[in-house]
Amino acid sequence: MATHDVHRKRPVALIVEDEPLLRELAAALLEESDLRVVECEDAEQALASLCKYGEDIALIFADVRLPGLLDGVDLAQRAKVMWPHITMVVTTGYPGARLEALPDNVVYMPKPWLALDVLMQAEHATDRARERRAVA
Repeated sequence: MATHDVHRKRPVALIVEDEPLLRELAAALLEESDLRVVECEDAEQALASLCKYGEDIALIFADVRLPGLLDGVDLAQRAKVMWPHITMVVTTGYPGARLEALPDNVVYMPKPWLALDVLMQAEHATDRARERRAVA
């Protein structure tokens, strides 16, 4: 798990992708936004990060197919119950029946995703995080 600039108080983007090149690409892209970046290789690492940074996480950007016991859909289901304030985006190059189990408020983005689409989701998540902090 890699973290980038986690100690400052900007909202966090959690990237969950087992393919190193795609994870690094997503991280480089999201580092251009107002979000700090935490990278995870699987859903179990992501859940550990959620437990550690949950209130600071604004965006989860996760692949559906992940190694380990949980996949991206399982992660989305758990995250939306425990941390409903988080904007969740799942992505895959292999859409199928598994996507039907996604919670209603989770965004599906097919691979290959476009940088502009990812940055738009990051902006939306950042805006929601700011609004949430202003109310708190």
